[in-house]
Amino acid sequence: MREIVLDTETTGLNPLTGDRLVEIGCVEIYNRIPTGQNYHVYINPERDMPAEAFAVHGLSSEFLADKPLFAAVAEEFLAFIGNDPLVIHNAAFDIGFLNAELARLGRPAIVFDRVVDTLSLARRRHPGGSNRLDDLMTRYGIDGSRRTKHGALLDSELLAEVYAELCGGKQTALSLTIEERTVVVADGGPAAPLQRPRPLPPRVHAEELAAHEAFVATLGEGALWNGYVAEK
Repeated sequence: MREIVLDTETTGLNPLTGDRLVEIGCVEIYNRIPTGQNYHVYINPERDMPAEAFAVHGLSSEFLADKPLFAAVAEEFLAFIGNDPLVIHNAAFDIGFLNAELARLGRPAIVFDRVVDTLSLARRRHPGGSNRLDDLMTRYGIDGSRRTKHGALLDSELLAEVYAELCGGKQTALSLTIEERTVVVADGGPAAPLQRPRPLPPRVHAEELAAHEAFVATLGEGALWNGYVAEK
């Protein structure tokens, strides 16, 4: 199944009071494994950058001045995410900003039904603990040394690893269950199990059995293996 891990950076905390998007990062995953297809863009927010926000992501007004407006990238962004599920940490924040930008363009909002909020997943799996992205990375042994500042694409890459762990690890697709099959013969009924006419000959030679018994004798009378020798 195709999913998009998504993160954003902004000028502040509230799109309703004038804060804007400045960065979008998306990582495509298929069955929770990154495919190598990413989407990343910096956006000119058409406003100043508060010092508090700059301290978080390091994106200055000067750096963003020549970047495209959201209106110029909206179409390619929406084409990349398609209609697939969006995996986001603290999703209400990012969806709120994305929908505020889409509303300015008269575009339909992203519905929350398609969102997988990893913060909610983490709270259910680790109740009572801190479930910030940094804390989850530490909990799952994910290397976060590259994360000196928040960055939408890097955080999406790290969140993809966290998401795989929250869903049971990277080997969740590996099934260890035994598949039951029914064999049907030509007359339509189930096939009777075949019986071996004679048991297979033992594969252990007499010399090997004697050597094993001699070794067990050196372990003392309380050794667990004595019971197996007696049964033989």
